[in-house]
Amino acid sequence: MKIDEKYFYDNALQKNSIEDVLNSDEKVLWKGTPNAKSYIWAAILKMLPIAIIWLIFDGAFIIGISIGMSRGQIPLGILGFIVPFFLLHLTPVWLWLANTIRAINEVKNLEYAITDKRVIIRSGVIGIDFKFINYTEIDSINVKVGLIDKIFKVGDIYINASVNSGVLWDVPNPYGISRALQKVTLDIKSDIHYPNAMRPEENPGYNTGYTDNPFDDKRF
Repeated sequence: MKIDEKYFYDNALQKNSIEDVLNSDEKVLWKGTPNAKSYIWAAILKMLPIAIIWLIFDGAFIIGISIGMSRGQIPLGILGFIVPFFLLHLTPVWLWLANTIRAINEVKNLEYAITDKRVIIRSGVIGIDFKFINYTEIDSINVKVGLIDKIFKVGDIYINASVNSGVLWDVPNPYGISRALQKVTLDIKSDIHYPNAMRPEENPGYNTGYTDNPFDDKRF
């Protein structure tokens, strides 16, 4: 069978939005994005104490060496060793800076969707990546709310699955969303394994559409 390379170039690689990867019969129950401020501040504070301590420690040495060179107490030739040494020794600072820059660029591409078929996570820093979590693979759903999350009134939803696990970072109303997601997961998993009358009477079973939507709850 001949592979149409043009299809992959013109179509698959151009799919940048969640709508582009939805199946024709797939219905979005909920869609959202992370709180950008919370996401970025969490990245900034993650390694900040270590970066500050490292910068103060190395900064004191650099200032001392600079003063010694200005007074002629330390030969200038030692710069060939000092500069590479401190560039390498400041690795924790560079890692903190890189992590902060990554978060700033990544949060613009983060988007989540819960459909009647699966959970979709859109992400990426340079290119766009998609993670698909099928309901039959989900083992548990947990919510974590940290200090930064409390400040911005958001939380993280951890989806533990047998194949693809994922996290919905910094979403509003995390408890309500997780509660609705657990209901959808239980409904669809039950219907796949034990087809029931939760779906339309004319054709009960998994091949029909999921008619309930817990995300329509007024508490949202």
